[in-house]
Amino acid sequence: MSVIETLFAKAREKGASDIHLSSRRAPIIRLHGTMTYLTTEEDILKDAREILFETLSAEQQEDFKNTQDIDFCYQASDSQRYRGNMFCHYHGDIGAVFRVIPDTIPALESLGLPPASLNFTKLHQGLVLVTGPMGSGKTTTLAALIDRINATRADHILTIEDPVEYIHHNKRGIVNQREVRIHTRSYSSALRAGLREDPDVIMVGELRDLETMSLALTAAETGHLVFGTLHTTDAISTVNRIIDVFPAAEQAKIRTMLAESLQGVISQQLIPRKDGKGMVLAAELLIMTSALSSLVRDNKTFQIPSIIQTGKTKYGMCLLDDSIMELLQAGKISGEQAYAFASDKNLFRQHLTGAQNNGKA
Repeated sequence: MSVIETLFAKAREKGASDIHLSSRRAPIIRLHGTMTYLTTEEDILKDAREILFETLSAEQQEDFKNTQDIDFCYQASDSQRYRGNMFCHYHGDIGAVFRVIPDTIPALESLGLPPASLNFTKLHQGLVLVTGPMGSGKTTTLAALIDRINATRADHILTIEDPVEYIHHNKRGIVNQREVRIHTRSYSSALRAGLREDPDVIMVGELRDLETMSLALTAAETGHLVFGTLHTTDAISTVNRIIDVFPAAEQAKIRTMLAESLQGVISQQLIPRKDGKGMVLAAELLIMTSALSSLVRDNKTFQIPSIIQTGKTKYGMCLLDDSIMELLQAGKISGEQAYAFASDKNLFRQHLTGAQNNGKA
């Protein structure tokens, strides 16, 4: 086994989520949200360029030499997959960060999502967004949603990703996965072409620009079920982000399109467990109702949190802070972690330790 694959295997065995490799530094992993050394052998990567280049194809090596950074996916000899970003840094050294991709797609029920979020897999039209910061598990949630649809519906599912991470095999449905820069030039070009490829379900890895958002909304309006991600922290910021991307003259039209096509938002965070044995998911869930549609259409998105709160019993909606409070009361996370991840810090101030609480007051 090569040096790099030995490091990958060791990191996966420890349960790491990310692996940081760089010249003249011992390998570091992110374990349950915390950075720690994988090994203290500082010279193991003295030939970092040669070792890291093993993960790139000849074409990718040329691209990296021209651009000085590259996103890619690497499949090791044991078939385990890793999402990588390689880059140049100070003194001409190179480094790379690899995200460990689980070898199986987890069941939706195992993720800790609000139960009502499973209903998104039964929809046949509209837009569903999974949001959160980097490293919050958005890709895994999307993969689990797509896997459930694949297993239960005879649909054509098209995914557009950068890069492809989880591999979906045909079950009841058929799945075609396209990777940006390898199978298509961009998200927007793949999405535009995808509308002519008879899809029932489209998964867009990231709604990263105006054109991609516009095409996703159009696809949702024209009878497709579209899943996508955004780097927003809650439902209200998600809705506002989509609207604000468009020029002011178009925003009234976009609010109407969004009010009609948006089906729901899952906004999630991964929080370190109190016992140090992994991470646990906290999630906000918005399910579109006629009242919410009216708020979006009338530019009153500031009222979204109160509608989510009142829709908890009838629709199964949930605010992120309520999800965090449930985890805290169940003893799964500490007061310090609850405070750190909460939106309304005042709700959690009393759960800090005495010294910290005094310092925050």
